[in-house]
Amino acid sequence: MIVSISFLIFVGILIKFKVPAMLTGLLDKRAEGIKADLDEAKALREEAQTLLASYERKQREVQAQADRIVENAKEEASQAAVQAKEDIASSVTRRLAAAEDQIASAKAAAIRDVRDQAVSVAVAAAQDVIAKQTSGADASKLIDDAIAEVGAKLH
Repeated sequence: MIVSISFLIFVGILIKFKVPAMLTGLLDKRAEGIKADLDEAKALREEAQTLLASYERKQREVQAQADRIVENAKEEASQAAVQAKEDIASSVTRRLAAAEDQIASAKAAAIRDVRDQAVSVAVAAAQDVIAKQTSGADASKLIDDAIAEVGAKLH
């Protein structure tokens, strides 16, 4: 019974000094602080999700741009290869044409040289034959005729 009375006196003193109200106020403040922390955490989480979504969108855009760049580079490389093949083909064609022209020119020069040589041999042979068959008097007569002919053509 003394314990009951002591307990009641103790509870009465606590009520008189408003300890339960202070404890309730402290608990309310603590609950408000926790609620504020939870609200702030929720806001930070939403902001983080927004940033994550933004970064993921930017990453997709950058990846798409990188894919386009790679595709363009492949296309340009393919076009460059085709152009190089065409250039090589035209170069080979030009070189073949130039070689054929050189061959034709060399052939024509060889034919000219053979003809010139044949003419020289023929003239030398004719000169030998004429020299052997022509006497001094005939040679003088031929020279006089040639001079007269040149004189007639010049005047």
